[in-house]
Amino acid sequence: QVQLVESGGGLVQAGGSLRLACTVSDDSGSRYAMAWFRQVPGKEREFVASMSWSGESSYYPNNMRGRFIISRDDTKNTLYLQMNDLKTEDTAVYYCAASLRKFVGMASSFAGQYEYWGQGTPVTVSS
Repeated sequence: QVQLVESGGGLVQAGGSLRLACTVSDDSGSRYAMAWFRQVPGKEREFVASMSWSGESSYYPNNMRGRFIISRDDTKNTLYLQMNDLKTEDTAVYYCAASLRKFVGMASSFAGQYEYWGQGTPVTVSS
């Protein structure tokens, strides 16, 4: 049984920063490719960032690159998303996802590739 639990969301002013965390609970000891997605009501889930199963590579869409940084601490089984210079359009529910697939790059940006999902943590950026 794999469980992902996100934390760190909340209300922040435009220009501010937040760090999201996703803790992975899994008794198998497997390593996962990990990612962050976000979703606003009425829209499709949007890819934010991913990190390969090895932790050696990360991938961002062009509109996230530079402001968002994904990282992982395997000693804590935790994935992070540092979000800087937040904008009102970053308001969304942010989801953590995990996959046993060993993909990298653009292949990691498709929500359908991930087997496991957290419940999401809401982020609201005010103007």
